[in-house]
Amino acid sequence: MKKLLIVFLFFSHTINAQVVPLPHAHAHNDYAHARPLMDALSYGFTSVEADVLLIDGELYVGHDMPQGNHSLPTLEEAYLQPLQRVVHNHRGKVYPDYEGDFYLMLDFKTDAEATYTLLKEKLADYQSMLTYAENGEFHKGAVTIFLSGNRPIATVKQESKSLVAIDGRPDDLGKNYASTLMPFISQHFRTVVNWDGEGDIPAAELQKLTELTAKAHAEDKKVRLWASPENEKVWQVLMQAEADLINTDKLSELRNFLINSYSSSH
Repeated sequence: MKKLLIVFLFFSHTINAQVVPLPHAHAHNDYAHARPLMDALSYGFTSVEADVLLIDGELYVGHDMPQGNHSLPTLEEAYLQPLQRVVHNHRGKVYPDYEGDFYLMLDFKTDAEATYTLLKEKLADYQSMLTYAENGEFHKGAVTIFLSGNRPIATVKQESKSLVAIDGRPDDLGKNYASTLMPFISQHFRTVVNWDGEGDIPAAELQKLTELTAKAHAEDKKVRLWASPENEKVWQVLMQAEADLINTDKLSELRNFLINSYSSSH
């Protein structure tokens, strides 16, 4: 972990104006990349995803519960501490000149309540960089954490102070969840759209996608579809339908696509 710390310390000083922040870029299972968090930041991603496991009283990053001894990094080592250093070095921001939001999505793979209870304890040390809500007032920070997977919705909703938000689902629309509590509506791509990403999307399927984004946007919520086919045709459709985050494991490919997309729209 000492080597990891040295790399993080070096990297946190090297994000510069040449990195273009990408408002639509979400790093799916970010921890699986060669340099978790750092690769995503080097490409300008503004949302990263980490699966979280509660193991023997500690929070680790990983998809599956390990058998016996393991070498999984802790959530603090892999994400909270390095993000705190980056924000400190950039005087309160993840990207020096970026005014948009930066999201850390934590996908709970273990029990919602037990995992969240420990997460709350951990986050107390990082409040200075976090978006939070307290007694009905919203305070925007450099990093907004939202919880997916096994979600403690009722618990977070009733708290007088919360350092996290919740990842919603389409059936959460119309239930009067504030966008500060539930900033995202997420769903499996093929649950929404019956299209495999080959050929042109049928008009009726594009309409379903567009209707979902319009309904979510009417509640000031963003849309994220996971497990979408990884090709530019699909990404173009998601942009056309005004989806807010595009999930990818292909960081450099999505970066290039989005930079070209942003350039051509101006």
